[in-house]
Amino acid sequence: MFELLKTDPRSKARLGRLTTAHGVVETPVFMSVGTQGSVKALDPRELNEMGTQIILGNTYHLNIRPGMDIIRAAGGLHRFINWPKPILTDSGGFQVFSLAKIRKVRAHGVEFRSHLDGAPLFLGPKESMEIQRILGSDVAMVFDECPAHDAPAREQRQAVERTIRWAQECREQPRAPGQLVFGICQGGSNPELREQCAKAIVALDFDGYAIGGVSVGEPEAEMMKAVELAELHLPTDKARYAMGLGTPAQLVELVARGVDMFDCVLPTRVARNGTAFTRNGQFGLKGGAYKADFRPIEAGCACFACRHFTRAYLRHLLNVNEILGLRMVSLHNTHLYVQLMADIRAALAAGTFAAFRDQFIANFAPSRKILSQRNPAKGER
Repeated sequence: MFELLKTDPRSKARLGRLTTAHGVVETPVFMSVGTQGSVKALDPRELNEMGTQIILGNTYHLNIRPGMDIIRAAGGLHRFINWPKPILTDSGGFQVFSLAKIRKVRAHGVEFRSHLDGAPLFLGPKESMEIQRILGSDVAMVFDECPAHDAPAREQRQAVERTIRWAQECREQPRAPGQLVFGICQGGSNPELREQCAKAIVALDFDGYAIGGVSVGEPEAEMMKAVELAELHLPTDKARYAMGLGTPAQLVELVARGVDMFDCVLPTRVARNGTAFTRNGQFGLKGGAYKADFRPIEAGCACFACRHFTRAYLRHLLNVNEILGLRMVSLHNTHLYVQLMADIRAALAAGTFAAFRDQFIANFAPSRKILSQRNPAKGER
């Protein structure tokens, strides 16, 4: 159940609360991505200490490894990974896009060849919902088709039609106790298709609604347009989730466009390449400029890495391939995302979001070398 607590008078930003079987999630919220049942380089204690409210797992990947027999025997995904808080599971729909070279889309689902050993795997609405029921996630996503942003108009229309049809089938499947199900709106940046898909999905009366088909290679302006087109047709009394987004500045702007929930691999992915996020942008820690820089990654940051280590030491660790280096940068980046959303919620509660937004965007200078938000080669967000 979603409760809308407050709205911002100068934008579409919303303060809300999503109640799930494993606890309450205050929104806007960033969900750390644990594709394989683990947020890369971080453990549950660290996530909990930094204020993480909810994490994300992936149906396709968890079904392949460790498999549903193991998850079922463990008592569900929460117990298997020792995470007592809420979990959202992606349906495997993103893999329809990201693993396009090893799949064939059929009327009732998708035939995959495992990215590990080539073994056949069929995933459709029924199969995806059954896997998510066994996982026992708090929020299950419907199975959809996510086309590339530059797919021909005919393919975009077919993807919307399949997404609507598959959503109806997902709606009819049994759920885990207390499990919420979110519908997904596709349609790229085409106003007609976004409206068609959003209205049809909303008519099915899901517990919340996601905006899919973003962060699939399109320019940022087109991504923002796609979100805006979908948001126009989503109800105000249900949670809204923009899938696979984004940079810190994008999150602030998307909150202003009425989005409540986000997930993205960027915090940990760029950390593994030595890039640290700050409130002023991001920078590569491996560079020689930080060899004798004994400041923290970001002044005033309360994360463990900034309280205990210097840029010089972290640069050394990264350049000699010590695991601690990528762990600490991953921890810092994830902490920044979690704290950013907490600050946004505080600003919304205080009625100062407009000023917060203006100041943050003015100070944040994104690098032109920022890595992709998703990893199509591995089928990850």
